Amino acid sequence: MLVKKSRIENFDDWVDVFHQWHEDIGYPTELIGEDYHFETKLGEIESNEVEFGDFAGRPKWEKVTDIPDQRIRDALAHLIEYQGDTEFASVEQQKNLLERAPSQFDLENIIRINREEMRHGWQMSYLLVTHFGESGKGQSQRLLERRASKKTRLLGSFNEPVLNWLDFFTYTSFIDRDGKYQLNMLSRSAFAPLGRSMLPMLQEEAYHLAQGNIGLMRIVKAGRIPTTIIQKYFNKWLSTAYDLFGKDESSTAHWAYVWGLKGRYDEQLFDEPPDMTKLNELSRSTFFKEVSALVDSLNHNIPKDQPKLRIPDDKFHRNIGAYAGMTYRVDGKLLSQEDYEKHLKEVMPAKADDEFVIHLEKEKGWIVDPQQR
Repeated sequence: MLVKKSRIENFDDWVDVFHQWHEDIGYPTELIGEDYHFETKLGEIESNEVEFGDFAGRPKWEKVTDIPDQRIRDALAHLIEYQGDTEFASVEQQKNLLERAPSQFDLENIIRINREEMRHGWQMSYLLVTHFGESGKGQSQRLLERRASKKTRLLGSFNEPVLNWLDFFTYTSFIDRDGKYQLNMLSRSAFAPLGRSMLPMLQEEAYHLAQGNIGLMRIVKAGRIPTTIIQKYFNKWLSTAYDLFGKDESSTAHWAYVWGLKGRYDEQLFDEPPDMTKLNELSRSTFFKEVSALVDSLNHNIPKDQPKLRIPDDKFHRNIGAYAGMTYRVDGKLLSQEDYEKHLKEVMPAKADDEFVIHLEKEKGWIVDPQQR
C-alpha cells in the first residue's frame, strides 16, 4: 500500500508520493522511458482579464490571495481536485492492458496516453500544492490515495473496469472526449494558473481521443467483433459519459460560471449570455452531436448485414441528473423495474462478452494493422 507521508511541505514531497503511487499500483515504470520527464507545463492564455461572469473585465487572479471570497477559492480547489482525480484514475483503469497490446504501435500509444494522463494529474497536484496551502497539499495527496480498483475515485466513470482493448478504445474515444470538454471549459478560468495549465493538456488530450476513434475504426473494419457486442461497450461508456457533465440545473455549474471559474464549451464563440439553468445540458448536447457524427462515420464501414451502431438515449442507465436511477431502455422507452433489469443484461457487456474479446485478442486479424488503416 501507498506509504503515507506524514506531511507534504512542498511539491518535491508530493513527487515522492507520486513515485510511491507508481509502485503501489504496479505500473511498470521502465515502460515510460528514460527520456520522458514529468514536468509542469504552462501555456498562454487568451486574455489577462476575466472573460465571463460577475468579475468580467477585471484582471485575472494570479494568486489564491487575489480571489475575493473563500467560497470561490473552495470551489476552485474542488474543480482542480476532481480534474486531477480523473487523470490518475484512468491510468489505474488501463494499466492491465499493457501486456496484451495488439501491436507495438498500440503498446507505444497506451504508454504515451498513460504517461500524459499522469502528467495531467501532476499538473493539477502542482496547482493544489503551490497555491492552496495546507488544504491543497492534503487534496493533492488524496489524489494518489484513492483507487479505481476499490471504486473510491470521485466520479463513476473512473471506477469502472477497463478489461480489454475494445473497452480501451471506447473509453478513450468517449470518456477522453468528455475530458476535452472539461479542459476547454476551464481554459478561460479567472484563475490564470489554471487557464495556463489547460493548453498543453488539451493538446495532449486531443491525441488520446483521436487514438480511441482510430482504434474503433480498425476494429469495425476488421469485422471480427459483431457490432452487437461493440454496441454493448458503447452503452456502457456513453451512459456514464453523460453523467460526467453533471446534474441538470446544477447550482455548482451556475456558481462556477458566475465566479468566472468554468465557462461554456468554446465560451469565446458565444455572444449571448447563458441560460444559467442549462449550462451542463448545453455541454452534454454538444457532446451528443459530436459523438453521433463519429458513430455515423463508423457505420459507413459496417457491412449491410450487420446492425448499425447507435448512441444510447440520454435517459438510459443514468446515475446523475433528472433520470438518475430511472428504468429507461437504450431507445428511451420507460420499463418496469423487472423488465429493466432483464434489459441491462441484454445491452450491457456481460462476463461472456469481456471473455470473448480477451480471447479474440490472442488471434491475428481481430483488429486492422495500424499501418493498413
